[in-house]
Amino acid sequence: MGGKVIVPKGTAKPIAPYSPAMKAGNVVYVAGIVALDRDGKTAGVGDVAAQTRHVIETISDILKEAGGSLADITFNTIILKDLADYARMNDAYKQYFSKDPPPRYCIGAKLVREEFLVEIASIAHLSSD
Repeated sequence: MGGKVIVPKGTAKPIAPYSPAMKAGNVVYVAGIVALDRDGKTAGVGDVAAQTRHVIETISDILKEAGGSLADITFNTIILKDLADYARMNDAYKQYFSKDPPPRYCIGAKLVREEFLVEIASIAHLSSD
């Protein structure tokens, strides 16, 4: 089974050879999203909470383009540049996932650009195809 590439209008061009998301059936696989604004510049430099909000808003835009919403997310992968930012990331994250939050895991790892503090990848199951 193939899939349909999802690229919302007004989002930054990916910085490597990948698509922001792929819809296969009623499942949307969202790539690791980082805090890039529509001009390809880093949003929220030095502020993990601002970057977390920007990343989740971008994921929301992707899911809307695919016909869904953040409520359709069934799993998130979170990568933090520095695990010392875990509490601040969580404070921003819970603004979007306060009721019945999806399962997730969070690891610390070096990200593709020094100024990126958080990256989130998601899997969403939409209620209709």
